[in-house]
Amino acid sequence: MTRASRIPNLGGAKAYILHRPHTTVNALARQLGAIGLDVRECWPELPPDALAADFVFFDVDLGFDEQFPWKPGEAPMPLVALIGSEAPGRIEWALSQKADAQLLKPIGTAGVYSALLIARQSFDARRRLADQIAALETRLAERQTIVRAVAALAAQGVDDGRAYAQLRSLAMSWQVSVEQAARRIVAMSEEGDDHSNIA
Repeated sequence: MTRASRIPNLGGAKAYILHRPHTTVNALARQLGAIGLDVRECWPELPPDALAADFVFFDVDLGFDEQFPWKPGEAPMPLVALIGSEAPGRIEWALSQKADAQLLKPIGTAGVYSALLIARQSFDARRRLADQIAALETRLAERQTIVRAVAALAAQGVDDGRAYAQLRSLAMSWQVSVEQAARRIVAMSEEGDDHSNIA
């Protein structure tokens, strides 16, 4: 029985190194190039085309929020922190960026490939979790809208069960989902329309 590899092919991936010119950058660029990545170096900030990058390596020692064209923690790609100083303030800043992996400086002959894989997996897991949370928040908001629509229909003097049945019936007659019908009922309620004539 063979197991499909979960190791992504990184050949051709684009990586930006946001770090002042330094031997660390040279060593990192060499290793990334050997792995097959297209490497771009920049300082003191990321260029606009970095938004299409597959990875960004950034200097923790001299880094600052304004270097990035996104809010802290909202990078659209995996981030790898390059850490030289373990000063608490610098580590706290790196954590605020939600780095997906880290490399300690000076960069040695090992660790870059594993940092890439860990960063990719951590980023993907964080994205999946964010998507799940957004979906749950949407479902919760839709349920609250349904409750508000049922309450608006029940205000006509029927119990909640009949009001919900009426909402479902309206959704079928309008050929929309129950959620869409609920939004329509709530909007009409907020505009002060009389629900007794809804058809």
